[in-house]
Amino acid sequence: MRHGTRSQRLSRPSEARAALLDGLVRGLIVHGRITTTHARAKEAQRLADRLIAWGKEGSIASRRRAFRVLQDRTLVKRLFADVAPQFVELTGGYTRVIHLSQRRGDGAQEALLALSRLPAAPQPAVTPPPKAQPPPKVPTPPQRGGPEKAKPVAETPKPKGLFQGLRRLWTRKAPG
Repeated sequence: MRHGTRSQRLSRPSEARAALLDGLVRGLIVHGRITTTHARAKEAQRLADRLIAWGKEGSIASRRRAFRVLQDRTLVKRLFADVAPQFVELTGGYTRVIHLSQRRGDGAQEALLALSRLPAAPQPAVTPPPKAQPPPKVPTPPQRGGPEKAKPVAETPKPKGLFQGLRRLWTRKAPG
């Protein structure tokens, strides 16, 4: 019997497992939701809930603990300023795991790990679009010989089919 197993191994050594979970939680803080396997999502959920609880605490020590996991000062600031204040009235349940379909390649059960309250994206100020004005008329420079002698530019004919274009590549031009 395996007494005292607190977490799943996820088929990785401990350093790789910690790096995997840290990366998943970083993605969760940045995007608000991530798609991964169900086992990874359940393990990352524990770590993410712990981070949000530290964010609600707001002390210097909790910022240092969060930095150990996130390894990015901007993510720590975002956690403490944007994500954690949304969960002040809650005592738990900051994230949720939603079952998705099985992965096509190996049949692994996928899941969506999401914050239960997504951070509000800053809304851009709505301004009415300016009325469309016609472009200003730019005088064209006079051509030599006057406008009555201007000739249209001849367009190169496009080949009608694939073989006509290839035929033009293989024919020799007369030296000249």
